[in-house]
This record gives sequence, C-alpha cells and structure tokens, in this order.
Amino acid sequence: MITATKSFSPWSLGAPLYVPAHRLDLLEIANAEKLPALRCVIFCTEDAILQQDVHSSLRHLGLCLQGFKSDVSRYRFIRARNPEILARLLELPAIDKIDGFVLPKFNLNVFKAYTELLKDTPFKIMPTLETREVFDAGGMRELRQALAAAEIFDKVLLLRIGGNDLMNLLGVRRSQEFTLYAGPLGPVIAQLVAQFTPYGFKLSAAVFEHLANTKLLQQEVALDLAHGLIGKTAIHPQQVPIIEACYQVDAADLDMATQILAQSAPAVFKMHDSMCEVATHTHWAQTILARYQYFGARNAHLSAIPLPTPSQPLKNC
Repeated sequence: MITATKSFSPWSLGAPLYVPAHRLDLLEIANAEKLPALRCVIFCTEDAILQQDVHSSLRHLGLCLQGFKSDVSRYRFIRARNPEILARLLELPAIDKIDGFVLPKFNLNVFKAYTELLKDTPFKIMPTLETREVFDAGGMRELRQALAAAEIFDKVLLLRIGGNDLMNLLGVRRSQEFTLYAGPLGPVIAQLVAQFTPYGFKLSAAVFEHLANTKLLQQEVALDLAHGLIGKTAIHPQQVPIIEACYQVDAADLDMATQILAQSAPAVFKMHDSMCEVATHTHWAQTILARYQYFGARNAHLSAIPLPTPSQPLKNC
C-alpha cells in the first residue's frame, strides 16, 4: 500500500525484478519472505504470460493480493497487459496493496485510456516506451508534451525503455559480445534521453538478457549511468546485486558532489584533478548523493570519515 514512509525516488526502486504473475511463490515474493534483499518487484501480466494463461494468472494474482502484507517495505508493481487488463486489475478488492503499475506499449494510441483509468487513483506509474513511435523524434515530442500536460503527470515515477521490444521491431537481438549501446539502439536511447530528461522525466535502462556474462552487464550499467538512466530491471535474482553494486558511487565523486552542494562552495574550484563548477554540476551532484543515499559508496569506510573541504578556486579555467 502507498504510505508516507515510502520514498518514491526512482533510485529507491534499485534494480526491480520482473516476476510472471502466475508464479506459485508470488505471495512469498510480494511479502519479502523470498529474496529479502530485493527492493522492488514487478508482477508481469504481459510478455511473461502466454495469451491463454492471462485469465488464470489474473485470478491467481487477485487471490494472492488478499494476502499481501501492508507493512512490507518492498515496492510492488504490476505490469498490466493493456488498458483492458488494467481496468480488471483496478477492480480487484485488495489492489490498494500495490504501489503502482507498469504500462507497456505506451503511446498516444493508449494514452487517453490509461489516463482515464488512473487519474483519480493513488498509484504511481511507469509507462514503457517500446513501440515504433520511439524511433520518431516528433512522435516522442508529442508524447512528452501530452504527458507533461496530463492529469497523471505527477504519478509518473519514471519512463521505461523497452529494449527487447524495440529490438524486435528492428528484427535483431542484442549480442552477447557487446553492450546494447554498440548496436542500433544506442542512438535511440541517446535521443530518448535528450527528448525527456531535460523536461523533468527520468528514464530507466533496458533489461540485460544474457545471464552468464557478468562483466558485460557491468559495462552496460556503466553506460546506462553515463546516459543518466536508472532502475535497470533484472530478469533473474542473480542480476540484482550486480546492478546495484554498480550504482554505488566512487569516493572521488562523492567528495566532489558534497562540496559542490555545500553552501560555502566557491563558484568554481579544483578537486581530484577536475574542475567543479556549481552552476553546471549541481544536478550531477544531486544525482550522486541520491545514489549514495540508496546504495552507498564503494569504500565502506567513507561514511565514517569527514569529507574534505573544497580546494582553492580555479584560475584561468
């Protein structure tokens, strides 16, 4: 249930885990009896469920909802298959025990339907950008403008990038040898960042579907962060700690971010052999501190030592 004790920062979700809605252990996962370190779970009624299993999965999910504990800190979302399925989910007696919905295949064609269903509810939403309109900069601009003006704007926690669906539209699959950014989706992701992030939206990173290549997953998360993406969804529990370890901040970045945000900080100063400028680095510094709040630093002892004061202002920089 949505409560005042939950912080709905996009960073608070960590690496959400997709879980098919027909799993027999769904209740144990929802109540954190299984996978206790997991921050967020997304129960899927879309691609993880065959069409013939949708109705039985909804019945199973509805029964399990009645056993969801309200005092569990884990974030619990449901990925609705479409607006019709969302309407059925909203009618379930215990639906108030979840935090929100993932809205797949989100575009202007379903925009009005989702808005009408959700505008008077308390639920957070995560629309997923994964249709062919994503490849059209003008189409994404229209969607952004519609979302920004909509009654559901304040419910948008972040926008999800549906990497696999977008790759499917191109008739290709991600390689096991290089990251998503080295293929055709690299420029598309950069375009989505440019279209949405300056206007107050956060974007999540696409899933990584190859379980054995931990090093490549780490490389891809580093590129996610370089693009300003957060909340990379896991498809297997073993991916969650790997992703969240990558979200920990470097000691030097934490030092610089803290000093950039200090009231006494000069307009520009040198630190760790880098220029730090309050006017242009404040947003980055806030992001670093948000990551530190939820994931900590790579040096566990950092929180026990005082952070250094800014160096002297740079000259002729």
